[in-house]
Amino acid sequence: MVASSYKRTQGTASMTDTPAIMIQGTGSNVGKSLIVAGLCRLFARQGLRVRPFKPQNMSNNAAATPDGGEIGRAQALQARAAGVPLNIHINPVLLKPESETGSQVIVQGRRWATLAARDYGRRKAELLPAVMESYRRIAAEAQLVIIEGAGSPAEVNLRRGDIANMGFAETADVPVVLVGDIDRGGVIASLVGCHAVLETNERARIKAFLINRFRGDPTLFADGMDVIATRTGWRGLGIVPHFPQARTLPAEDSSDLDTPTAPNADGPIHVVALRLPRIANFDDLDPLRLDPNVRLTMLQSGQALPADTDLVIVPGSKATLADLKALIAEGWDIDIKAHVRRGGCVLGLCGGYQMLGNAIDDPNGIEGIRGRHAGLELLDVETMLTGDKSVRPITGTHPASGTDVSGYEIHLGETTGPDCARPYLQIESRPDGASSADGRILGTYVHGLFASDHFRQAFLVRLRDVTAPGFAYEQTVDATLDQLADHLSQSLDIDALLQIASARTS
Repeated sequence: MVASSYKRTQGTASMTDTPAIMIQGTGSNVGKSLIVAGLCRLFARQGLRVRPFKPQNMSNNAAATPDGGEIGRAQALQARAAGVPLNIHINPVLLKPESETGSQVIVQGRRWATLAARDYGRRKAELLPAVMESYRRIAAEAQLVIIEGAGSPAEVNLRRGDIANMGFAETADVPVVLVGDIDRGGVIASLVGCHAVLETNERARIKAFLINRFRGDPTLFADGMDVIATRTGWRGLGIVPHFPQARTLPAEDSSDLDTPTAPNADGPIHVVALRLPRIANFDDLDPLRLDPNVRLTMLQSGQALPADTDLVIVPGSKATLADLKALIAEGWDIDIKAHVRRGGCVLGLCGGYQMLGNAIDDPNGIEGIRGRHAGLELLDVETMLTGDKSVRPITGTHPASGTDVSGYEIHLGETTGPDCARPYLQIESRPDGASSADGRILGTYVHGLFASDHFRQAFLVRLRDVTAPGFAYEQTVDATLDQLADHLSQSLDIDALLQIASARTS
């Protein structure tokens, strides 16, 4: 196998000769993140020190690193696939959208600025030194770096100052493999069209392409592969069939929530989560979505709260005040209070916890709306928004059930009030969250709670008697990563990919 000899020859590689390959796509959401995760697991199982890297990501799904920084959750999954700890340098630039036109810019784990899209476009080149510093750190400890692009290199209008695709690839001198998604249609045109709009040197940097999400018999697309190869001069690495198990892995793009899957349509416990416009860290819901005891509904704009709801989850938000306003405009505040009067339960996560209180104070306009704003008044607490952000992994206990929990915090603001005297969690030596006197209204700043199997089971039992066996979420994620690695190994020319990674462009 090429990987074994490859490991022997690359054991002491420096940054400049560390084999690397960049996975770019013909567009957003073509499956780049999962392909990188699958390749990381595949090569890690072969004994290589493989590291993922993404120069720039845009997502409100973030992970907390041990040193108090933030990276995209897709890169956290890739690091898990590679078997390495989370590190701020895996994803040095993270854009967290706060509005239709602006984002918070996280650089090497810390907030750098909040910029309108136009301003970021003018300033992104300033971040290239930080990106390259992070890449050097990652490459120095690796035998192979698998880099994920963002969006598409065909967005040539964004090429000036680019740090996400070809701008990075040119600076770091790494070869590129281009991914086309056949499931959305027009894959020949998307790949050939990408070739047409790129500069000559950028076309040469792309060494190969692959087709993702093919349904049916892949041999039926053999002629299509030949057409693409002939028109572009790029080598075809293979056709990756549709991988339905991907639904068990955390999704990164909030657009995936617009057409949610319902794997457990007969789950006895009906959990309804609000699809807020600026929903953040929505992978909090994944363990519930997959638990056989749960029927999870993502409540979309214009929909009323179902009468048979057992639990309403108000999820995290990147713009708490704007999402609170949107929640009220939908009439969901009225629905939630009626649900409470019927004896239902409500859980607020992070920004959702803040919304459940009596008020949110933003004296400095951190979220753009200065002043004091009324909350849903379901918990007797108030929140003061401050500029200090809490970012940290946590471990603790859930006192009501005695179960251990783990997760992470990423939030602005401090919440205080009488209901905090009944904290929801005990994190090391400090309390977290709040509970109503009857225990039916709950709030916490901790994300990722439901990945803790014993806690999730105890939580669900409090809602309703359940009969389905316990569900091992973390084991399911790891098993799926192994299946994904096998899937790619069977579909792609892995030896050719390694050869491309080890050959530096001229």
